[in-house]
Amino acid sequence: MFAPVRLNHAVLFVADLERAEQFYTHVFGMQVAAREPRTNATFLRLPASDNHHDLGLFGVGPAAPPRRRGLGLYHLAWQLDTLDDLAAARRMLLDTGAYTGQSSHGATKSVYGTDPDGHEFELMWMLPREHWGAYETAAPVEPLDLETDLARWRGVRTAGRIVTDADQETDGAR
Repeated sequence: MFAPVRLNHAVLFVADLERAEQFYTHVFGMQVAAREPRTNATFLRLPASDNHHDLGLFGVGPAAPPRRRGLGLYHLAWQLDTLDDLAAARRMLLDTGAYTGQSSHGATKSVYGTDPDGHEFELMWMLPREHWGAYETAAPVEPLDLETDLARWRGVRTAGRIVTDADQETDGAR
C-alpha cells in the first residue's frame, strides 16, 4: 500500500501561455518558479507556498480543441511521503495496468498513470529543499532512475510539512 499525503500541484493546458501566466501572477500573486521553453511551459508558486510549484501551465496554442491536449486540466499530482512509497505506487500502477510513465523533474521524482476514465495523474516525491540546487528555478523532464534514487534517498521524507496523527494530537493539546 501507499498513501498520498497531499495534492501537490495542478497542471493546465492553456491557449496563450503569456496571457495565462500574467493572469495567475496578477490575480493570485503567484511567482514564476521556472520556465521551460522546450515544452512551452511555466511553473508558478503561490506567495506563501514552500512548494517548488503549485501550478504548471503548458501553452498549446489558440487553435487547440478543448479536449485532451487542448484547453483544461492536464493532470493532478499527489505527493508521497518517501521515495519508497513512490516505488510501491509504481508497482501498484504496473500491477493494475494503470501505469503510463515516469520522469525526474529535478526537484521531484514522478510516476504517472490514468484512472479507468482516462484522467491522468502523477504520484510524486520531492527532494528535501536544501538539495534543490539548480532545480530551484528549473523543471526539466528527464528519465527517472528510481533504483539509483532509492539508493540515495531511501527513507528520506518528502519536502514540505506533512501533518501526522501525532502532530494533530500535539496541536489539539495546546
